[in-house]
Amino acid sequence: MTEGFAAGIRTETTSSVTMTRTHTPPAIDQQTQARAMRRAVELARAVRGRTSPLPPVGAVVLQGDRVVGEGATAPPGGPHAEVNALAEAGERARGGTLVVTLEPCNHMGRTPPCTEAIQRAGIARVVVGTRDPNPRVAGGGLKALAAGGVATAVGLLDREAEALIAPFATLVTLGRPFVTAKWAMTLDGKIAGPRGGESITGADALAEAHRLRDRVDAVVVGSATARIDDPRLTVRPAPPDGRQPLRVIMDSAASLASDARMLGEAGSTLVMTSRESAADRARLERAGAEVVRVAGGPEGRVELSDALTTLGARGLAHVLVEGGSRLLGALVAADLVDEVVVFIAPRVMGPGVPALDPPPEAGGVLPWTLDEPSVRQLGPDIMLHGQRPAAEGG
Repeated sequence: MTEGFAAGIRTETTSSVTMTRTHTPPAIDQQTQARAMRRAVELARAVRGRTSPLPPVGAVVLQGDRVVGEGATAPPGGPHAEVNALAEAGERARGGTLVVTLEPCNHMGRTPPCTEAIQRAGIARVVVGTRDPNPRVAGGGLKALAAGGVATAVGLLDREAEALIAPFATLVTLGRPFVTAKWAMTLDGKIAGPRGGESITGADALAEAHRLRDRVDAVVVGSATARIDDPRLTVRPAPPDGRQPLRVIMDSAASLASDARMLGEAGSTLVMTSRESAADRARLERAGAEVVRVAGGPEGRVELSDALTTLGARGLAHVLVEGGSRLLGALVAADLVDEVVVFIAPRVMGPGVPALDPPPEAGGVLPWTLDEPSVRQLGPDIMLHGQRPAAEGG
């Protein structure tokens, strides 16, 4: 990034960072700004799963090369990251630089526009990781800041910033949550033995799976997984704030047992049905579950696109689908998977349940490729992680 800002408003692009220049705020070297943005990304990552329908955002206030304020997005209804960082900085923010992972909002929602708070605080420069994909913002935040005499720069650590808001971007553009499909399998592609219930991977992989749960709004399974495995679907150990993701069961006939272990756990359970009886609805509601009917697809199964849209309307931005093979296969076949996390155990099972088993009416799984997949060793197991390119996702 080029240091210094020329008088008068003009825009240029340097090293993928777009800068709008107004007056000349104090120069800050690129290393200091990059360090502050990395910290802002850390702050945003720490609140994943706790901000929906808002995105997780991190912000850092600099006075020269000193950090004088930090903040992250509070739970819905609370202050945004910029406001929290400015509050911590106080008067030290005046004439300083605000480094933030996402373009500040300029519209009234549950809280006032962040652009107004930034200008009231006397910030001279705002460095943004990525633009806001929300049509209500769409560059308006940067324009409002520039009109108020605040210098802006966009694109610093943009890939990290965009990854943070991928669920939010999916929610505001497609009206459904970002879908992460997760499964653990053997070398021959089996996720369970013929009778189910068998653990595939080791303790390190299991711990990572619980960290994944902690970052999402909901954990989703199908009715067969709920019946055979009787999972708790909680984050263990429980996080410091006690928050548990919503448990969602795709269960067309509302067959979840009244004494299912998950119904006795902290947090809430949502059963999505398409043809439940009044008696089963009442039974599950007495057991503490919420029952919601959505459209039915072929064979009376829950229509997954409608189910996801229903979850999106509730403000859920990111869901983790953990099985079983029929649900995972149906989502992949319907082009509704955005990200994949696969744990691979170094063993062959033989007879068992395949990872992806779409229903016959789904028409099979079309080929696709993960974008820049990463591989990690977790004890004896391997974790493969990657997203689908935007052009391929549904």
